[in-house]
Order: sequence, then structure tokens, then C-alpha cells
Amino acid sequence: MDARFASLLLLNLVHLFLRISAREFLLPGSSLSIEDSSHMLHSPDGTFTCGFKNISRNASVFSIWFSNTVDKTAVWSANHLHPVYSWGSRVMLYADGGMVLEDYNGQSVWENNVNSSSKAVKAQLLDTGNLIVKGQGDIILWQSFHSPTDTLLPYQNITSATKLVSTSRLLVPGRFSFHFDDQHLLTLFDDEKDISFIYWPNPNSDIWTKQRNSFNTTTIGVLDSWGYFLASDNLNFKASDWGIRIMRRLTLDYDGNLRLYSLNKTDGTWSVTWMALPQTCSIRSLCGMNGICVYTPRPSCACAPGYEIIDPNDRSQGCRPKFNPSCDGQEMFVKLPNTDFRGNDQSKNTSVSFHTCKKICLNDCNCKGFLYWQASGGCYPKSSLLGGEMRPGLGRSIYIKLPKTLQVSKSSIPQSQPFDPRYAPNCSAKTKYFIPDFLDQPKDSHSGLNSQYLYLLYGFLLAIFLVEVIFVALGCWFVFRMEGKQLPGVWPAEIGYEMITNHFRGYTYKELQKATQNFKDQIGCGASGHVYKGVLKDKRVVAVKRLADINQGGEEFQHELSVIGKIYHMNLVRVWGFCSDGPHRILVLEYVENGSLDKTLFSSTRLLEWKERFNIAIGVAKGLAYLHHECLEWVIHCDLKPENILLDDNLNPKISDFGLAKLVSRGGSNKNVSRIHGTRGYIAPEWVSSQPITAKVDVYSFGVVVLELLKGARVSDWASNADEEVETVFAWVIRMLAENLMLEGGQQLWISDFIDSRLNGQFNELQARTMVKLAISCVEEDTRKRPTMENVVHMFLSVVDA
Repeated sequence: MDARFASLLLLNLVHLFLRISAREFLLPGSSLSIEDSSHMLHSPDGTFTCGFKNISRNASVFSIWFSNTVDKTAVWSANHLHPVYSWGSRVMLYADGGMVLEDYNGQSVWENNVNSSSKAVKAQLLDTGNLIVKGQGDIILWQSFHSPTDTLLPYQNITSATKLVSTSRLLVPGRFSFHFDDQHLLTLFDDEKDISFIYWPNPNSDIWTKQRNSFNTTTIGVLDSWGYFLASDNLNFKASDWGIRIMRRLTLDYDGNLRLYSLNKTDGTWSVTWMALPQTCSIRSLCGMNGICVYTPRPSCACAPGYEIIDPNDRSQGCRPKFNPSCDGQEMFVKLPNTDFRGNDQSKNTSVSFHTCKKICLNDCNCKGFLYWQASGGCYPKSSLLGGEMRPGLGRSIYIKLPKTLQVSKSSIPQSQPFDPRYAPNCSAKTKYFIPDFLDQPKDSHSGLNSQYLYLLYGFLLAIFLVEVIFVALGCWFVFRMEGKQLPGVWPAEIGYEMITNHFRGYTYKELQKATQNFKDQIGCGASGHVYKGVLKDKRVVAVKRLADINQGGEEFQHELSVIGKIYHMNLVRVWGFCSDGPHRILVLEYVENGSLDKTLFSSTRLLEWKERFNIAIGVAKGLAYLHHECLEWVIHCDLKPENILLDDNLNPKISDFGLAKLVSRGGSNKNVSRIHGTRGYIAPEWVSSQPITAKVDVYSFGVVVLELLKGARVSDWASNADEEVETVFAWVIRMLAENLMLEGGQQLWISDFIDSRLNGQFNELQARTMVKLAISCVEEDTRKRPTMENVVHMFLSVVDA
């Protein structure tokens, strides 16, 4: 018997037994008692339960939880920071609608603060998981949906008056919160003492890069039952298993990451189907002062050299120095490669030498270290070491100031090592919570009798489920034996990072042979290789691309792909993994239903309407803007064309084929980009000149694609006869369009003549004019006159509602 299934079966039997006498509602003047196991409220469909949830032997929290999950996952808690004693405590509903939680000694721990002239009728738990107090005439006097803790349920609104706060595992207030900021944008905050820091979306990005709308008159966000979240600021995302009849929750976890979970009804476990930050170490101050977040492969906290952990049970508390700070000029610097402490820069110095930067920090007693950019001479002295992150390929290093007398070994320098769990704390403890010690336990003259009664009840239940428990124990032993080779992680709840590491991974050639039925179903072919449709073991449909003419070694190929695998955007085809097995170089890509844009745009069987073309242009622009300005590495696509733009089932565009992409430094061109890349007609002029290759080559190609979207025909087909050169005809069309843009009034009829005649004049004139104007600026020969993709997106968004 499968251990998880047996555990869920046992849980359901207990749940059924307890539900026999459970209450459907709570009447005014009555209460829920903590020692009576039947004193619980159940939703009509049995999905949710409300009552006292034990967090230790003698401490409980009044909560709402999913009934049929292995861990009785809580979605709301009244007193998670102030647990009550597991005997004598109760929740009372009064006639005025007030609901009060009292500890064993009668002390009020929590109340709902209802202030209404209407009399209460009952308290009830709805199928949505919302606990409500009803007044006369079905008026809702109070509801738990208006005071969320760390979780949002489907159709539970988050507004300017509500927020999610992470729940610490040590029963202290969480440091992270999710709510609308002063610009009315849904934002993740790191709340430190008297100040809050934004860490998602990227605070260094402008509003257009964030793809949000600020200062709306309404502030609301909601998750629907399909797994789609939409907010008034244009924040939107959906679960990877998007669909109906799946139980979901959106939770701000204790580590500061916002995750969307889906319930597996078979075994009662949760899986992450979306997360705000795929790289958890990018969360600010996750490891506290002087701490560094590393991957082992799960996110783990290590101390900077010369520092030691403050609390092994809670590494977010950071590290303390093992030395007495001094400022006598007898300090040295220890280099931490691929490491950064975000923020806390004392100053910004440009175009200075490493020696000068080192001297600036050495002469400042408040300087704890400095960041130095070799390429630009950028020097950033640090006033504190907070927000540390170590990640291979980060591209920058920190130099920490330490006393010369301190012995620093190489082993004390943190490293992100995917198969080294040495930074993992001991997670073998049965509970991750601090257990309150109640020294003044209540004295009850009937305690002996009650205890005897309870012992008999527990003995009866134990006899009933003894056989099931034995099966569960044997099942667990078998599962643990099978899973014994798994690496121990730092934070067992870090399911999200497991999802990321599992979804981008290496595949063997035999795995992909089996997934594609020996590369049977070819769905595409290009200069960089053939593409086949396949189905992985987890039932994901993928596109498997066998690359041609790849001369890189296995390690170099894997390194480049590991960087690309971290890139994620709704308008980019996701790279799920790779194969570097012997001579084989294969990519495993997201499968996109409707194929490439060229098959639809230039087809006589399917006509793209104007709105669809305009949305495709915006989506491609957003994808390129992400590659050029937002992702961790600056990526140039180098071969943008309709064949490399795929359309999903909703005709949303996804840029594909990163086989020709090159990772370049932010300082300019990459010397490795030495030969011409791309396809004739879409190639920027600088490819055939001595000019440096920058992201503006993609801007040029995008301009050509926009013109083809407008015209509905390939640039190479614009020539009226075979003797005309494509480049000559293209230059003439650009001059003609530029001259026509200067015309006014009734002379604007030229737009209708240029737009695809199959649309029969059904297009938005302002949007069309904007697209023409942008396309012309994108194909300028002078790269300095071409806009950035960030500016292109901004221009498109300005006419979305035209």
C-alpha cells in the first residue's frame, strides 16, 4: 500500500468519525470548546474545517484548514502569534455578533471587533473557506476573508485594506508582506523595524518594465477557481495546471516567496504551480545580516568569512562577527566571487581603479566591504552586509574587510554547490515551531476524571485504527528506503525551488528517444536543427530540438543552457532542459500549440484579424524587452523572424529558438559574436560592417516583423519582379512610408493602401500609424536612432485602448 494513500485514508476515516457530531454553525450564546473534538465547524461540502488546531502537545490555534490534506493546511488563523492552552480555552459567539477567543483563564486572546446594531443569527463556515457571522436579513457582520493571514483562497479579494503577512516558523511576526503600495501596485515587502523594502517586482525597474498600471481608482486582486489571478494594477498570472476542479491557495510563505499551490486529491499533498521569485535567494535579507544565500541545491544560509551563525534553528537571524571590530588600518580584504550584498551602498564611484576602491573602504571605519566592477571601474562601498547572494555566473564579486589577525580558510568561503548539503541545518526536529511553556497550568478538580475519560476515548480510537497505523508505518519505511538517496535540504518547505531545479534539468538521449518515439513526429525544421513533438514521463507535451553544427564541449554547452533555462517570460518559449549525451546536443522546449507565426500570417487558410496582429506585436516587443533589459543576463536573440515566433492556443506570441542567441556583457558588444547571424531580409546593417553588435540588431529585425504584420506578406515578396533586389525595394518602401507619415488630414488614405488588403479596411488607424512609425524608427541604419525595446513597449501601451 502506498504510504501517502494510506495516510490520507487514515486521515479521512478520522475526519469522518469526528464529523458525525460536528456542528454546521455556531449560534449566539454558544461556544466551541477546545477539549471537545466534535466542537468544529465544517463547510457544507466538507472541504474546510474550522476549530482548534494543535501546534504542540499543549498549545493550539483557532484556525480554518483544508480537511482532506495530509498536514491539515491552515488558510486562516485568529491567534497564530498567541496560541492558547489545549484545555479550557474556547471561542464564544455573542448576540451582538462579537466572536471572542478566550484562553483557559478567561483572558481574551482575539476578537473580531464587530460593531453593529444588528443581532447575530449564526456563525458559519462556507464552502469557499470563508468563516462568516450572519446578522438578521442575511447581513454579513464579519468574515474571515476580510482579515487574511498568509493565504488567499479563490474569490477572496486582496484590497488596499488587507494584506498577507508571512508566518514565521518560530511564532514571531513574519518579516514579509504582500499588499498594495503607495502607487496602488501589488508588491512584496521586507519589513525591517521602522522601514519596509520592496523586493518584488524589481524596485529598480520602471512601471513599464513591470507591466503594471499605477494609481488606479480601485485596488483589488482576486484568484479564480481556474488558477488565474488578476489585479487592478495589471498583475496577472496563472497556475501551470490551469483548469477547473482543482483546490488552490495563494500563500506568502515564511521565506518571503509568494507561491500558488494546487492540491493533489489522491494523496492530499500540495505542489507549486506558480511562484513570484523562481530564484529564492534573490529575496532581500533572506539570510539576515552578514548571511549569504547559496544553493545546495535548495536555498541555504551560510555566513560570510569571519562570521558565525547567531541561531542555528533560525538562520534568517543572520550571523555575528567572530572578531572585535576595529579601525586601526590593520585590515585585509577577502574576495567572495560571484557574490553580492544588494543595497546599503555608501557611495557610487565610477571609473576608479581597484586599488583606489580598496583604499576608499579601508579609510572608512563604517565600510564593511566593497563591490567592484572590473569592466566599468564601478566601486560600491558597503555600510552593512545584508541581502547576500552567491550564485555561479553572477558576474560580480564582493571584498569583505576583516582584521589581518583573523585566520580565514578557503573552506569558510561559501560556495553554491548543487550536490553539497553542508550548509543545511538540522531539520530532523518533529516540529518547526517554538513550543510555548505554560508554567501556570490550570487546576481543575475534575481533571482526573476528564483525563480518564480521554484515555478511554483515545484507547478506543487506537484500537480501531491500529491495523491502519501498522500499514502506514510499513509504507513510510518503504518510501523512506526508496527515497533515502535524496539530498537533505535546508528548508523542507522549499517546494518551489525543487520545482525549478526539476523542470530545468539534463535528459539522457534514451529518455528523449522514448519521449519522441525515436524522433518520429517532426514538427519543424530550420538551419539550427529539426524539431520533434514528444511527451515526457510527467505527461508534459514538449518540443524536442536536435541541434546541428554545435561544436561546444559538454560542459560549455550545459553552462550556456543553464543560464537560458533561468529565463522565464510569458512571451518567451520556456526551455525545460537539455541533452548533452555524447555527441548529441538537444533542447527540450515548451510545446506551443499553433506553430510559428509565418504559417498563420502568410497563410491563405487563416486570416489574422487586426487585434490579433496588434497583440502579437506587443507580445514580441515585451519578450525582447525582457531579454534586453530585465533578465539576469543580457541576451541578444540574433535571428528574430516570423518562423521563430510561435503562437499558443490564444494566439499569444512566444519568441523561440535561442540557438543563435549570445550572452553579452552590459558594457557593449561581445567579441564572440564575430560572424553574421540571422536571415536575409531581417539582418541589421551592422552585421556586414565593422560596427559593434548590440541589442539594436534585434530592434532592426523587430521593425521588419512589424512591417510584415501590417502588410501580411514577407518582405522578400514585396518586389514586383525577380530582377529587383529585396534591399532596394525595402529601402524604397521605408522612404515612402516616412514621407507619408508627414502628410496630414485626408491625405492619410495611404495607410489603407499599405495595410493587408485581406482585412478590408478593418483596423485601428491610430494603432496602425503608431506601428508604422515604430517600424521605421526600428530599421534606421544609424543604431543610435533606433529605440530600445523598452521604449517600443511604452509606445505600444500608449495606444492599447485607442
